[in-house]
Formats: sequence, structure tokens, C-alpha cells
Amino acid sequence: MNMQALALAFMASIAVGGLAWVFLYPLLSGEKKAETRRASVARTEPVARQVDRNQRSRREQVEGSLKEVEARLQKEKKIPLGIRIAQAGLDWSDQKFMVISGILGGGSFLMTMMFGGGLLAAAGLGFAAGFGLPRWILSFLKKRREAAFLKALPDAVDVIVRGIKAGLPLFDSIKVVAADASEPLRSEFLAIIETQTIGMPLGEACARLYERMPLPEANFFGIVIAIQQKSGGNLSEALGNLSKVLRDRKKMAEKIQAMSMEAKASAGIIGSLPPIVMLLVYLSTPEYISLLWTHPTGRLMLAACVVWMSCGIFVMKRMINFDF
Repeated sequence: MNMQALALAFMASIAVGGLAWVFLYPLLSGEKKAETRRASVARTEPVARQVDRNQRSRREQVEGSLKEVEARLQKEKKIPLGIRIAQAGLDWSDQKFMVISGILGGGSFLMTMMFGGGLLAAAGLGFAAGFGLPRWILSFLKKRREAAFLKALPDAVDVIVRGIKAGLPLFDSIKVVAADASEPLRSEFLAIIETQTIGMPLGEACARLYERMPLPEANFFGIVIAIQQKSGGNLSEALGNLSKVLRDRKKMAEKIQAMSMEAKASAGIIGSLPPIVMLLVYLSTPEYISLLWTHPTGRLMLAACVVWMSCGIFVMKRMINFDF
């Protein structure tokens, strides 16, 4: 079989896999059912009544505040690179990040060419190291920072509640948290204090916390403060309820993680079997498996295996990660 036939077979397999991904994955993952449920809920929602602004009830004010926050978040789906770097806890500029990415990509390209990897393999590794690796590192640092923030947020809300019950203003209670909390909670509450100091209302300053820490829990905190600033009410009771909700969500996340550990272990074993078998075969009979990277046909087969293994690992990851 010549190289042209193998290349055509490889491209055909990729096309079939792409069509299967587009048409079958939404059915298997439940996205179609979720969209149907959302559409049915949207059709059954009653039309809001038009009443005078001065006679609106507290419930309508709360609904209006929530709609404003939701509309603002819908406009900010595309996150700029500078905000992503800040969310990861780094103080780099966009230019510095791009320079480091270029150095990683160029270095990987040159190293692959020096070791005789070929132009195609060098271009692929250079693209992965220059574009994919830095953004993966940003995502990893962001998730680690968010986990530390979630761990400390319920205790910080409890400190604010105790301060309010003791007679301290909300701003002074936030200062207490900013002075005694650990990172990254300390820097985020210091940003709230600095933003409020330059003239922004405290409710809006707390609502901007979600931009730097895109978590539902941070959004809850900002919504509670913003609603209290607009419509009043018992802030200590509202924050106490928020603290309970945060702790319940943390317990739920830990329970989901414990229940999904079996599936994650199975996915890890299935994903690690091909490389382990390949390594064992190489240790026992290296001349038998070395054809995969010494012969052109073997290189094409190895590239196809890497592509399909990556697709399988991605699908398994989506199946075992649960949102709540």
C-alpha cells in the first residue's frame, strides 16, 4: 500500500470521526436534552407585568438586579488575554506572555529539527509548545487559584457576618478580611477596597469580583452585596445564608468527586494502557516496534493513533467531569 492511499485513509478516518463528533456527541452527552428542557422552561415562563417603577416590590427589584448581572455576564463571554493572565495570578503583560510563548514554540521547533524529527513534526510540536502549552499553564494556575479561593471564601463570609453583627460597617468588615486572609482571597478583597476607594459604589466593586475570579460563588457574593445596596434588608442574615450555601456547594462538590473516582480511575487505566504496552514491547523487542518511527508508514500510523487517543481521552474527560 503506497503513501497516497494511507494518507487518503487517514483523512477519511478523521472526516468520519469529525462527523460522529458533531452528530453523535450531543446525543450521548445530553446536550440535546438540556437544550430541550431549557426551551420548554422558557416557553412556560410567564410574561413579566409592567408596573410603575415607584411601586415595584422587593422581589421585582431582586429580579431586576439578577437580570442586569446576567446580561453583563453574557456580554463578557470572550475573555481578553490580559484578564486571563490576571485570573491565573500572574503580573505579566500581554507582550511578555507572547514573547515567552514565541520562545517556547521556536525552541521546540529547532530542537525537533536538530534531532531529525522532520518539518511536519517540528511544526506540530512548535505550535503545541508555543500556543497550547502556555495557555494550558494559564488554565492550570487559574484552577489552582480558584480552588484556594473557594477554600477560604466561606470563612471570610463568616468573618464579615460576625463583624456586621458586632456593629462594624460592611466596608470595615471587608478590610478585616483583606488584612487577615490568605492568598488569593487577600488580594481579591484588597482589589475591592481599592476600587471602592477611587469612588466606585461598594456593591459594584463587589460585583466586579467575578471578573477576576470567574466562579459562581464569587458571583453569589457580588449579587448579595449589590442587591443589599440597592434594596436594603438584613445583610448579616443574607450573608449567613450565603455562607451556608457555599459550604453546601463545597460538600456537594466533594461528594461528586468521591462518587466519580471509580470512573476517573477506569479512564486513567484505559488511557495509559497503549503507552505502557508500547513501552514494554520496546523494552522486550525494540527492533519490532521501532518501525513506528523509522518507517514513513509507521510514522503515519503513529500520528493517527495519537489523534484518536487524544479524541478518546477528551471524550472520557467530558464524561467524568460533572457540573452542578
